[in-house]
Amino acid sequence: MDLPSRDDSVEAAATFARDLSTSGREPEQLELAVAVVVELVEGCDQAGVTMVSPGGLETMAATSQLVTDCDQLQYELGEGPSVDTVKTHTTVLSGEIASDPRWPRWGPVVAQRYGVGSMLSMLLYTDHDSYGALNLYSGRPHAYNSEDIHVAHSLAAHLAVAVAATREIDHRGLAMVSRLVIGQAEGILIERYKMSAEQAFDWLLHISNNSNRKLVDVARELVATGTTEGLPRR
Repeated sequence: MDLPSRDDSVEAAATFARDLSTSGREPEQLELAVAVVVELVEGCDQAGVTMVSPGGLETMAATSQLVTDCDQLQYELGEGPSVDTVKTHTTVLSGEIASDPRWPRWGPVVAQRYGVGSMLSMLLYTDHDSYGALNLYSGRPHAYNSEDIHVAHSLAAHLAVAVAATREIDHRGLAMVSRLVIGQAEGILIERYKMSAEQAFDWLLHISNNSNRKLVDVARELVATGTTEGLPRR
């Protein structure tokens, strides 16, 4: 099989970046990434994305159940390429998973049970944050050459930028919705209870603090019911 030239790889990475920008939501971006990395990186047989979540590490996209199972074992044992990449913020490469001394419990199990020979894990990061790792599995030992690593780095960089942009858009969207709902609640209080705008906001804030609820949740309930009944009193 003819290996792709560096020019071909660059063009493929550029196409990948454009596709990411139009995929819209993060889950679709991650699914696209794992499919593309298997296609473009010659040594890669399966791929997955480990993301940092409030509950710890979680596989958010995978090309097979093998990836999900191998990743899950990493999280349970607290060792493995993906775990190390997220912890150390570095690229982790292993050409001999079965005998790699860095993972004495994880490596032999996945080599014997799932036939994993080598693995490459790339950090997903931007200048402002890191999100997780793009993980490339191979059934062959020493599967990844310098060109593979170059292509994988490029794909991981594009994916990280896309994830960052999507999360920023989502954050701004939630903030806009929150402001809108709070404004609607203030309007109800102003019209129905003849409060000033400042008094209406103070009332919502007071209820929020006293009931240990988010301000937007208090406002959302007021907008939904059109009444203060059921809300704590000042």
